[in-house]
Amino acid sequence: MLSLVTAAEQQYRHETMWRDRELALLRSIRARRESQAAALAAPAVAPTQAAPARPRGVWARPIGVHAAAADACPTACAIA
Repeated sequence: MLSLVTAAEQQYRHETMWRDRELALLRSIRARRESQAAALAAPAVAPTQAAPARPRGVWARPIGVHAAAADACPTACAIA
């Protein structure tokens, strides 16, 4: 008789643990769906100000290279 009671208690603990796992899983699924729905319903965040564009042609030249004022494109030698 004692072994039947012990088996019943073990079965009850097993089913209770299994049910608790399933409920926790369902709660996490529900919370995730709610957070995704809230993220979709939230207004879009305004973009931040971009840094001003750097003017072209201000990067450093190798030592000994002198740019002439007549050169229309300072990178002409790199293209050739």
